Amino acid sequence: MLTEKILIVDDQYGIRILLTEVLQKEGYQTFQAANGFQAIDIAKEQQLDLVLLDMKIPGMDGIEILKRLKGYDKTIKVIIMTAYGELDMIQEAKDLGALTHFAKPFDIDEIRQVVREYIPLKSK
Repeated sequence: MLTEKILIVDDQYGIRILLTEVLQKEGYQTFQAANGFQAIDIAKEQQLDLVLLDMKIPGMDGIEILKRLKGYDKTIKVIIMTAYGELDMIQEAKDLGALTHFAKPFDIDEIRQVVREYIPLKSK
């Protein structure tokens, strides 16, 4: 069964698990990455439909990960997540092609709705 693939990139385990559970219940196939290197590796192996990308990740930050993902696949859809009101970082991410952003702590229903908008499930 073909289903839409979402990569969750966050260094916080709890957030990855929460988003994975919510999105799998919706019918999406999910992948998790704790850092930029894992994220890039998964993006190369999988035909991803969407990436939920935390901006504050130790090592390779969200902007760098976004640049690399877009360098690898210009059509990849990325939604950024940030715990801070860093408007310049949000703006830079949008300039690089991010679709939208969520502020943490986020509203699960809002994430569910936005994900559905950007990648509606075909096989349900």
